[in-house]
Amino acid sequence: MRERITKRVVDALTPGTTIADTEIKGFVARCLPSGVVTYGFRYRNRVGRRRWFNLGMHGNIAPDQARSEAKIRAGEVAAGRDPVAEVAAERAVKVNTVDTVLDQFLERYARNKDRPLRSADEIERAFKVYVRREIGSKSIYHLQRRDIVALLDKIEDENGPVMADRVLAYLRKCFNWHATRDDAFNSPIVKGMARTKPGERARSRVLDDQELRDLWRALDALGDDAPACYPTYMRTLLLTAQRRENVATMRSEEIAEGTWIIPPEKFKTKIEHAVPLTATVTRLVAPRRNSGYVFSTDGGKRAFSGFSKAKAALDRLIAVLRKSEGRSAMPHWTHHDLRRTARSLMGRAGVADEIADRVVGHKVPGPRGVYNRYAYLPEKCDGLEKLAALVERILDPGPTVVKFPKRRP
Repeated sequence: MRERITKRVVDALTPGTTIADTEIKGFVARCLPSGVVTYGFRYRNRVGRRRWFNLGMHGNIAPDQARSEAKIRAGEVAAGRDPVAEVAAERAVKVNTVDTVLDQFLERYARNKDRPLRSADEIERAFKVYVRREIGSKSIYHLQRRDIVALLDKIEDENGPVMADRVLAYLRKCFNWHATRDDAFNSPIVKGMARTKPGERARSRVLDDQELRDLWRALDALGDDAPACYPTYMRTLLLTAQRRENVATMRSEEIAEGTWIIPPEKFKTKIEHAVPLTATVTRLVAPRRNSGYVFSTDGGKRAFSGFSKAKAALDRLIAVLRKSEGRSAMPHWTHHDLRRTARSLMGRAGVADEIADRVVGHKVPGPRGVYNRYAYLPEKCDGLEKLAALVERILDPGPTVVKFPKRRP
């Protein structure tokens, strides 16, 4: 039925009836089966598809207001635009912020229950500390290269180029993942944004003998400045030569018959990794083995994660100890440097490279890695025993014996 849409006409509509306005083509009022009257604008877009643009509900908007809105939409259609598509695009822009994409990436990819990333915690922290507060509220469709460059500049100025590149790698992974799910999104990250080269990022820092002695003394004196599990955690980190996250997430049920089995989902190469526990390490972790996580601040419910705060307290104590003896401050070091130190000490203790590499869990290249499925547990245990013995000698070198040349008769 066609008639000029007025309040009188609209009030007289019965459920299931529709009226088209005689003045503006496409302006419609329809009474739903519930008795509610809605206003809309009907048109065809440039490819001939029928569209319905909702103008509002009678009672919330007057007929004259709805007519004015319909006139505006009619002008947009006449100009070749598609009002429905434009509103949908605006809604998508508001919904698809960087924060939303980060949340989806963490939930569906980084923390996927079937194949979670070993670095999920680090990625989430990097997003929270460096990304969300700078570009989190921006629409991913409005994000530009200069936004990424400004973000990286700030991280580099405040935290160094290595951290900037780490955040860049996490963002690149996230945006590439989202691009596979969204036709309209193109990642603003391009080649050449990195601040360093891989060779420059590679670290070679190992702790020397005196630094290991300083570390042990500081761990003994740490007290309440760090969680109670931290000193044991640090010693286990060195004496097992494993990665920081693997040791931190060690669970009691992963230890059986003197061997710690790191599950495939927690290991970088995605294969099960067996680490024999020496008598020294067994004594260290035995008091902490209850249920759940071995290194925990809440009885095993959650894994220890306060690395930065605990290490800062440790560094301060090491600095005090060295200063009291008139020595300079200890050069910067990281938790991962202990793994490199352990591998170097095994070489110094005479452990064969092949065995030492298997202890730390490096993938064996070539046919040997494919066909040789021997676990090398006795050999790895021997290598770790030699590491523990060398560390013990370093910590307690004993009196220095000076040999004088024999007197000639």
